[in-house]
Amino acid sequence: MKKILFIIISVLILGVVGYFTFIYYVPYSVGYRSGELMKFSRKGVLVKTWEGQISQGLSGSNVFSFSVEDKNADIVEKMKAYQGQYIKVTYKERYATFFWLGDTKYFITEVQTEKSPLFRNQ
Repeated sequence: MKKILFIIISVLILGVVGYFTFIYYVPYSVGYRSGELMKFSRKGVLVKTWEGQISQGLSGSNVFSFSVEDKNADIVEKMKAYQGQYIKVTYKERYATFFWLGDTKYFITEVQTEKSPLFRNQ
């Protein structure tokens, strides 16, 4: 009986560890987005996370919401400096997220400024 209980508990623990490892390390997709950085803030009650939004249209109707992990301090500083500017971001989308990482499934891995397509002739 003890051996069966040990096997069941071991399988459950390995399953939970495998699930968390898969969600964290295996991206669903990787891509690029560009637009005007409208909002970037640190929010949360118990766990603070960096969250932001990029406007991808003239009226702000197409908004891309994203998160930045705390370990990416250089990206956080760039986002603070690029507030209100047109930027291009590289992101990875996860299958799910954990509350201590961010509110969205999209996590920024790289950011750079870019010329706005609206004002290219000026």
